[in-house]
Amino acid sequence: MIIYNVTINIDDTVHDQWLSWMKDKHIPEVLATGKFVKAKMVKVLIVEEMGGTTYSIQYFAENKQMLERYYQEDAPKLREEGLRLFGDKMLAFRTELELLHEFKRN
Repeated sequence: MIIYNVTINIDDTVHDQWLSWMKDKHIPEVLATGKFVKAKMVKVLIVEEMGGTTYSIQYFAENKQMLERYYQEDAPKLREEGLRLFGDKMLAFRTELELLHEFKRN
């Protein structure tokens, strides 16, 4: 399993609009590409010096090939809307993670 992690710091002036857009439109559109099996959105609890609120959105792909297909077929269009709507009020960085094992409490 590959986790495509997008960490976003959003300015307080557009926070509520951005949060609604992410939950109601963007994340469902990313999942609708068929490249990911699920997504999780978490709030980062550490306060950044630059202000704003930081979130991590984790998209789970079956394998690296599906993530590569997302990059080629879907990512440019989906990223464009966020830039158009929120511009410099949103700072994002992306990481790729490989899930090796899940541990659960007995």
